[in-house]
Amino acid sequence: MRALTHGPKFHWFGYYDKLEFDPTSRYILGMEVDFQHRTPAPDDRVRLGMIDLESGDKWTGLGSSCAWSWQQGCMLQWLPGSRTEVIYNDRQGDRFVSHILDVRSGKRRSLPAPVYGISPDARWAVFPDFRRIHDTRPGYGYAGIPDPNKQVDAPDDAGIWHLDLGTGKHELIVPLSKAAGIPNEHDDMKGAKHWFNHLLVAPDAKRFIFLHRWQRPGQASFMTRMFTSGPDGTDLYVVDPYGFTSHFIWRDSRHILAWARHPSHGDKFYLYEDRTDKVEVVGPDVMTVNGHCTYLPNKRWILNDTYPDAARNQNPYLYEVRTGRRVPLGHFHSPPEYDGEFRCDTHPRFSPDGRKVVIDSPHGGNGRQMYLFDVGAIAG
Repeated sequence: MRALTHGPKFHWFGYYDKLEFDPTSRYILGMEVDFQHRTPAPDDRVRLGMIDLESGDKWTGLGSSCAWSWQQGCMLQWLPGSRTEVIYNDRQGDRFVSHILDVRSGKRRSLPAPVYGISPDARWAVFPDFRRIHDTRPGYGYAGIPDPNKQVDAPDDAGIWHLDLGTGKHELIVPLSKAAGIPNEHDDMKGAKHWFNHLLVAPDAKRFIFLHRWQRPGQASFMTRMFTSGPDGTDLYVVDPYGFTSHFIWRDSRHILAWARHPSHGDKFYLYEDRTDKVEVVGPDVMTVNGHCTYLPNKRWILNDTYPDAARNQNPYLYEVRTGRRVPLGHFHSPPEYDGEFRCDTHPRFSPDGRKVVIDSPHGGNGRQMYLFDVGAIAG
């Protein structure tokens, strides 16, 4: 393992299901700020950069954004399939936008809407209402534009939008009111406030996942359903109706691995088959706590982590699907001030060649920084 970034400034990448590495596994993306432990203000800018793993981890600045959060940054990621283009969100005036930047030429074009989940062919994206998420789930939305539906439980004019990455055309495809109107036999949604989060497009681009969340007044926590949908918002299907879906990933275009609660085994990781009631528990005695899960490219290994344990250690690891073997990648202390909205999850991300893993961690004593593992000897 080696540190890719160092103080005095703070560096991280964010969510585990984004493309941090370029297709060659040489260049990785990151973000930089000079403060921690407070909510970003509307004018706080995060600086964006690219690290060259074959040139002394040299950092090349790529720009900045004022539409970002601690958990997911500004959605900075490589445009799928491209060796030179990245995409990220920003704010211009009273709207959120996205930019596609060629890191070689410096040429940039802007789209009139932000992105969240991007199709593997880089032709379209889906995005939720980041204004509403900032209000309902601090740490995931963006400051700077108030939610016009703050007092509306399930608005008709907010939800999930589809964005054409070529033309910039975007349209609302799943209103919050539509999801709220789909009956739920496992919880009474009456009087609840609804929002969407965590969108991820399937590998064949024919479906995407989103989480439908709601919270009633006075309720201590929110409830969740996991939906899949066609790219145009049709053919909605409730994959997990039981109220506690958390982190998930597509294993392939039909199967979804997710931490959830199911009558068969309680709170565990489960493999769901989309648009069916087929579900099987995964690693029930080994992957025993919630984490940020992905499959390495060969699908033989699951890359995962944990939240801080009793000793406040975060524990990224590899799980071998066939044998059930768990291989720890380390144990990283997270000081108690990294909590709630300001926590620094390790969010492990892998390289396209399946031989490298990067995490975010504050364990080194110089704030959140990025660290690289070579896992080729294990997973190769």
